[in-house]
Amino acid sequence: MAELATIARPYAEALFRIARSSDLGAWADALSTMAQVAAVPEVGAMARDPRVPRDLITKTFLEALKTNVGAEARNLVEMLVENGRLSLLPAIEHHFHDLKNAYESTADAEVLTAFPMSDAQLASLMSVLEKKFGRKLKPTVSVDPQLIGGVRVTVGDEVLDHSVSARLERMHTALVA
Repeated sequence: MAELATIARPYAEALFRIARSSDLGAWADALSTMAQVAAVPEVGAMARDPRVPRDLITKTFLEALKTNVGAEARNLVEMLVENGRLSLLPAIEHHFHDLKNAYESTADAEVLTAFPMSDAQLASLMSVLEKKFGRKLKPTVSVDPQLIGGVRVTVGDEVLDHSVSARLERMHTALVA
């Protein structure tokens, strides 16, 4: 897995330089779509099959996107197919997304709650978390009744667990020790 990340990183950095001078959001959306298509098992099997001509792989892949991509995106796909690296697109998209977040001083925040939150509650929570992390957060909210109460927030590799189930687990550990 580390090898894929090492190979994908230069592609993502080059794309980021191109996207920064044009439309960063459009590139992020296009890469997300390309990564989803590249992750389809049938697409991967076709791309690895030495009997399938490379131009047919490129043509089929671009048609599967169901959207017209620009010349630069087409060149990216052609280059990846030519080098047998179409399977790198999800990793490239991941690195690109990280670069975009760093450039925009933002981060993704996964918010797990015991109960659905109102928009006002989420806005209040995000305000506190943005001060703590020193950057704008883009929340993705999920509900997990097993938390019993409270929230668990994941930003990058940091986890803030203020759920009732986590408190009960800490109490259990302290009592058993």
